[in-house]
Amino acid sequence: MKPISILISILLLSFSLAFAQEEPAYLLISKKNETLSDAIHRTKSALSESGFTIIGEYAPAQSENLAVVCYTHPELEKIALGFNDRGALAATLKIGFKKENEALQISMLNPMYLFYAYFVKDINQQEDALRKISDAALEAMQNVGPLNQVFGGTLDKKKLQKYHYKVMMPYFTDAEELKVFNSFEDGLATIQKNLQAGKSETQQVYELIYKEKEVAVWGVALNSSNDGEAHFLPIIGDNHVAAMPYEIILQGNTASILPGKYRIALHWPELTMGTFMKIMSTPGDIKKTMEQLTE
Repeated sequence: MKPISILISILLLSFSLAFAQEEPAYLLISKKNETLSDAIHRTKSALSESGFTIIGEYAPAQSENLAVVCYTHPELEKIALGFNDRGALAATLKIGFKKENEALQISMLNPMYLFYAYFVKDINQQEDALRKISDAALEAMQNVGPLNQVFGGTLDKKKLQKYHYKVMMPYFTDAEELKVFNSFEDGLATIQKNLQAGKSETQQVYELIYKEKEVAVWGVALNSSNDGEAHFLPIIGDNHVAAMPYEIILQGNTASILPGKYRIALHWPELTMGTFMKIMSTPGDIKKTMEQLTE
């Protein structure tokens, strides 16, 4: 595709999404006869050449057919740190890969979908800048393949800003506190030590540390076959693999996570209650695992 055609496609996609005020959870590139390793390499190169920084990658559920690449952007990090309520969680964006026979699905977690949900009502002052970052990511992925499909459900800006799955279910602002440390440095050292040791069958996928702001975020692989990714992803759908890994955030001296009943539902917005009930223990299992990383 010629550069001008790519630009036109991005502008049309951006305009249509903004005009409709509907944001899809995921955008999709479908490939055939391409290896997982080649697709990952091309994706990382496309993002890097467009000014993004690759910060981690891994195989969710330790599957040879699944992969996730995590990336960020300097301007996005700067903006995210300006939001006091766990804004740094939105500094990391993700691309998922699923290989099934000869078919390869490359899924992109829609940046604006995440931004509206995590920055909530305070996004308005940074919305234009965030849209530019989102468009740059979309344009970069067009160099990997035609990003012309959406899936996983759509929600408008207002619904994302006040998202919750059902009545009495948590919102973004209902984060779950894991532990209050004596200091930021104490929390940082404890969580780093536990992740390095792979405590509770975890694995560090990425780490973002902003010492001057006393903020740190980790992407954590949940490797337990009993209650980790290998347990819940096949039930709720590994097409949404770009939802992973799960995050833990340290702000000041307090470590917390987003509640599973919020975060899982947000990333699987079409999840039925019947399917959700099949993983009813998962939100608690995740919290328990993350708590152990703070001990």
